[in-house]
Amino acid sequence: MILRERPSGLRLFLVLGGSVLPRIRVTLFVNIVFATVVTLLHGVLFDQKITLTTIPFTLIGLPLAIFLGFRNNAAYDRYWEGRKLWGELVHRSRSLSRQCQSLIQGGAAAVATLGLDDVRVRMVYRAIAFAHALRHQLRDLDGAAELAPLLRAEEGRRAAGTANPSDFLMQQMGLDLGLCLREERIDPCLAVSIDATLSAMAAAAAACERIKGTPIPFSYSLLLHRTAYLYCFLLPFGLVDSLGFMTPFVVAIVAYTFFGLDALGDEIEEPFGMDSNDLPLDAICRGIEINLRASMGEVDLPAPLEAVEYLLT
Repeated sequence: MILRERPSGLRLFLVLGGSVLPRIRVTLFVNIVFATVVTLLHGVLFDQKITLTTIPFTLIGLPLAIFLGFRNNAAYDRYWEGRKLWGELVHRSRSLSRQCQSLIQGGAAAVATLGLDDVRVRMVYRAIAFAHALRHQLRDLDGAAELAPLLRAEEGRRAAGTANPSDFLMQQMGLDLGLCLREERIDPCLAVSIDATLSAMAAAAAACERIKGTPIPFSYSLLLHRTAYLYCFLLPFGLVDSLGFMTPFVVAIVAYTFFGLDALGDEIEEPFGMDSNDLPLDAICRGIEINLRASMGEVDLPAPLEAVEYLLT
């Protein structure tokens, strides 16, 4: 995620950090060179004058802009839903820590120094591990090393060997809650509230998996890609007779807009990746870890992640 104030004046045109220009620079450069060649040849290719009026570009351009806008809206809906789900996970993690400390009985207050053998401490630290495990799953990364310090040794090995570590950790949460019920460390009526929190966390994870596993239909994206490319590469033939030497400049502006919208839709369609405009899952997970460790009485807390060159991952 890009975190910076909006540049003003000339800087607005020179900023590259967070821009889609690096993604489309090759295609845009080729398009501008092609438009320049068409302008120099005045629309003549292989001794054949190619004449196009602006009418077909007007007819195609408006629907293309509308469809690109519709696709970007659909992609942003996925992005915003992903952010809301991770916001829900932050809220539920804090609630779980509070519920474990206040509703589950113990001989002393639940603090980190009791270690993972205390079920309350174990469940809170497992919630931290759950957030990290989900982040790694959504990004197709191996998070075993990051989960190991938060779990008991055997549980960490079992989590690393499963196909869905976050679901495995949630199953372990349920087992520990059942253990507390059998040991009469929590009233059954109060256990329902903790179970509801666990279910909400599992639901948020499942919804994130749904977003990751269900992209915008490929045929729809392919149609827009092809139409945008054909439009921008044929545009010089429709403008050269009326604009002359200004044709490459106008083509560059139109192509930057269409190629940029196309690339931006591709980027935010999958909001859990590592692109510049994706969600900062590292920072969100670090925030969850800081909150839950602090609730356990820890003093030596990890520092919040800061944006590096305006980029927060």
